[in-house]
Amino acid sequence: MTTRRLVLSRSASLLGAASTGLLLPELARAQAGKIRVGLMLPYTGTFAQLGVAIENGFRMALAEQGGKLGGREVEFFKVDDESNPAKGIENANILVQRDKVDVLVGTVHSGVQMGIQKVARDTGVLSLIPNAGVHAATRGLCAPNVFRTSFTNSQPTRALGKVMVDKGHKKAVWITWKYAAGDEAFEGFKESYTAAGGTIVKELGLPFPNVEFQALLTEIASLKPDAVACFFAGGGAAKFIRDYAAAGLKDKIPLYGSGFLTEGVLTAAGPAADGILTTMHYSDSLDTARNKNFRLAYAKEYKLQPDVYAVQGYDTGLLLVQGANAVKGDMANKKALYAAMEGATIDSPRGKWKMSPQHNPVQDMYLRKVEAGENKVIGIAAKALADSGVGCKLT
Repeated sequence: MTTRRLVLSRSASLLGAASTGLLLPELARAQAGKIRVGLMLPYTGTFAQLGVAIENGFRMALAEQGGKLGGREVEFFKVDDESNPAKGIENANILVQRDKVDVLVGTVHSGVQMGIQKVARDTGVLSLIPNAGVHAATRGLCAPNVFRTSFTNSQPTRALGKVMVDKGHKKAVWITWKYAAGDEAFEGFKESYTAAGGTIVKELGLPFPNVEFQALLTEIASLKPDAVACFFAGGGAAKFIRDYAAAGLKDKIPLYGSGFLTEGVLTAAGPAADGILTTMHYSDSLDTARNKNFRLAYAKEYKLQPDVYAVQGYDTGLLLVQGANAVKGDMANKKALYAAMEGATIDSPRGKWKMSPQHNPVQDMYLRKVEAGENKVIGIAAKALADSGVGCKLT
């Protein structure tokens, strides 16, 4: 009885205070409150480590601002997207409709990204892409409220063709998984390699995520090209590298690839990876003060070494910080917010980059060589490389 009377009396006091206006400023502050950030990333399954790295990098960028955006506190909401395209729309709507986020950060898997893209276009929520390279997001299905801080699937391989021809490799075989990312990576390679004077003698493919490479490696041996170019990633990439060497091709036909071929798999690939050349927008070994300081701070904070995914998460945070600071935390001022993000220069560990008119990074692509278990930068394959953005109409 005493407890009930206490609750009732407190409720009456609060109602009385509200009726006299005493609580209204506090209620208004609570409503203005924190900027709500939704993280829709893979936290389980094959890409879980990537999701964690992206979140770590993103939070680190905000921590450098005292944990605030435009002077406002930040509240996080998280959804595990499970790398499941079938749940893409549903999970994005949880963050947008239920949690009322001001900005949605995601994701890794291009198929899931297409679900986010639909929700972003339908609702107008600010959507930041920290990895997924699917072309449509900044081409035919681009939107004023969607910004990507990573790459398109064809950007790394668009830097590869001229490198190979300059090294005298004028006849090449292309090999990849036959799925969207592989097809889009091929677009970049084909465009750059043929423009430089190279000839693609054969396109080889196998269903994703099949890793039975032997028959295709036998075919490569019989074709005797000057070089092989490819797109593989993750565990499949490590196996392809090992199988390529085991087939006796390593010392006969040079192997090139999108940087994802050797990103995060060098321990698993072992000595078979030595000498492989790749093109990528980042390398751990970039010898700049900015990269060294970032890597030191990240390792100190998370007891892990950062990778390209951590850098992309970090840059996503840097972009949001610039936008939010420009509007002093007023995320409803979308015109000014988007203008600030479109005009931003991101001082990244990968090197400074700017946003293209279609909201995709214009960035350097580095030429990297695997040496002693590291992707060593040996040059710049392409300066300030932009995606075509074909089909994008933002106005």
